[in-house]
Amino acid sequence: MRSKASELNIDPNKIGVIGFSAGGYLVAQTSNIFKSTYRSIDAADQLSSRPDYAIALYPGHLCRSGGKFDPSIHVTEQTPPTFLLQAWDDPVDNICNSTMYAGALSEAGVPTEVHLFARGGHAFGLRSNAHPISSWPSLAENWLRESEILPPSDAMAKLR
Repeated sequence: MRSKASELNIDPNKIGVIGFSAGGYLVAQTSNIFKSTYRSIDAADQLSSRPDYAIALYPGHLCRSGGKFDPSIHVTEQTPPTFLLQAWDDPVDNICNSTMYAGALSEAGVPTEVHLFARGGHAFGLRSNAHPISSWPSLAENWLRESEILPPSDAMAKLR
């Protein structure tokens, strides 16, 4: 993305990742890889692959047996700002996946926004449901605007 930023008319400093469930785990993994693990082949390999922001919804596989955080995820101050969201009643990925990751992000001083809803289950994605958790796209948009990843909305611009 960064190597094609001008061609795609995007800001190379505002490239993020979003993932749901196992994809939320990949968000955490990708957000915490800072050095290339392979030999450079071309100019694109000289650019950072670290996202500038991360959104993980009902992430899985971060909370391991015995209530331990995945030891392969090394959160540091370099980890990008992160938005986390999960339901307490998720029957697939326990809430500890989000709470443990939020704790690691907090400990490293990474700006993080966390939303934990009482109900919503798993795999709610973009579908509307009977629970407030379906409002998450608006929460994520507000976070992106407040983080200056997206421009302010007209309403926010008037407040500034």
